[in-house]
Amino acid sequence: MSQYVKTFHAIEIGDGGDGRWAERVRPAMVRAEDWLTEEGRTPEGAARARRLFEEYMPELVPALDRLASQLASPQARTLLTMAAVRPFFSGCTQIGRNGTLLRNYDFAPEHCEGTIVFSHFLRPVIGMQEAGWGLLDGMNNAGLAVSLTFGGRFVHGPGFAIPLVLRYLLETCRTVDEALGRLRTLPIAIPQNVTLVDANRTVTVYVGPDIPLTETPGSCAANHQHLPVPDEQERTTRTQTRLAAIQAAGIDAAAMLRPPLYQCAYDEWLGTVYTAQYRPAEGRVTYHWPKESWDHSFVGFSPGSRTVTLGLPDESDDRRHTPDPA
Repeated sequence: MSQYVKTFHAIEIGDGGDGRWAERVRPAMVRAEDWLTEEGRTPEGAARARRLFEEYMPELVPALDRLASQLASPQARTLLTMAAVRPFFSGCTQIGRNGTLLRNYDFAPEHCEGTIVFSHFLRPVIGMQEAGWGLLDGMNNAGLAVSLTFGGRFVHGPGFAIPLVLRYLLETCRTVDEALGRLRTLPIAIPQNVTLVDANRTVTVYVGPDIPLTETPGSCAANHQHLPVPDEQERTTRTQTRLAAIQAAGIDAAAMLRPPLYQCAYDEWLGTVYTAQYRPAEGRVTYHWPKESWDHSFVGFSPGSRTVTLGLPDESDDRRHTPDPA
C-alpha cells in the first residue's frame, strides 16, 4: 500500500489582519488562477463573484476585504469569494452522533493544504483550512461543528464552493437549526453532503445546484446522494461500502483508521489524509493518523507543525496508534 509523508501546520490568525494568515497562504495563492472558472478569470466574472458574496454573506464582507487587501493578485482576491471556483471532487466519510462529529477526509495529499486554523473573524472558529479561508470541517465556540463530503454527482452550477459555506455557517450560527436555515438560502456550486452537530441535534443534509436542501434519514454520509449508485462509481469509491461501515461502527475513531473507512488510493485522489473528531460542546478536536494524534481546543490550541505518515503501517508494527473511541 502507498504511504506518504505530509506536514500539517496549526496557526492562530486572529481576525486575519496582522500578517500571519497572509504569510501562510501567499505561496498557494500564486496559483489562484488555477482554481478559478474561465469566467472567474475575467473582470466581469470577478465582479459577479463579488456581488454574489455581498448578497449572500454580507456579515463577512469586512473580513473578506481585510484578507484581500493583503494579496496583490486580483485572481487571489476573487478566489477568496469562492463564488467562481472550478469544481473539485473528493472522497470522505463522516458521521455525527451524541454531540460528536467524526470524519475522514480523502484526497490527494499534495493538494490538501493541511493547515489547522484558529481564527476570530466574527467569533472563534477552529477548523481545517482550504482555499485561503474556507474550511473542510470545523467548529465554533458556540458548540456547532460542521463537515463536508462530495455528493458524488458531477454537476456544476452558479454558487459557492462548499468550504466557504462551512466557514460562513460557523461564523454566523450557534445551532444546527440556525445553520440549516442559512444553508437553505445559499446557492451551492456542486453536490455536497453536510453533517452538522450541536449539543442537542445532529443532521446530515444533501445540497447542490440542482436540488433543494434535503435532510437524510441518518446522521452520516459518504459520496452519494441518490440510489442506485452506478456500478463503476461504487467500484472506484466504495461509497456504499463505506457508508454501511460507518453506520455499523458509529463514533469509533479506531474504525476510521482501518479499511474500508481508511483508504489508501492516494494516486487516485482517494486516500485518507486525516481523521477529525470534533466535540463542539467541549470546544475540542482531535486529528488522528494511524500512528499519532494531535489535540486542539479553544482554551488549549497548540500552534506548530506535525509531520505524519499517511497510509496504513505494516500490521507487524506494534506501535500502531489506537485512539479513544469515545
